[in-house]
Amino acid sequence: MLKGINKIISPELLMVLAKMGHGDEIVFSDGNFPGESIGRIVLRSDACGVPELLKAVLELFPLDSYDNNVYLMDKTESDKDLDIPIWEEYKKIIADHTDKEPVFLERFEFYERAKKAYAVVVTGEGAIYANVILKKGVVK
Repeated sequence: MLKGINKIISPELLMVLAKMGHGDEIVFSDGNFPGESIGRIVLRSDACGVPELLKAVLELFPLDSYDNNVYLMDKTESDKDLDIPIWEEYKKIIADHTDKEPVFLERFEFYERAKKAYAVVVTGEGAIYANVILKKGVVK
């Protein structure tokens, strides 16, 4: 164990975060996300949801300050009337780390971007449309 590292962050995730460079992206997904078929590196974090993991990771992970740095999966047309309260939770968490608003990507556009991500972390999150991509920045 290490001091100052939230125990929700596994050693494997800590290694991935440290190996990522400026501009690399990482996906934090809900439990329904097809992580294994999309990700090059796939980690599991089934014991927690995305919000808890975002809070812990963003204490260590600098967000890109030069470009868009957070992407959310948007609802499909068939789900346009659904309320997605977890998005507001994400916005509150992210607001402590950037002044940029999240960018919403259409579902299949999100999948294509996720295929290029450095890693995918599949969580036990049960909320739908709870998928987020973070773009790494630099430590200043």
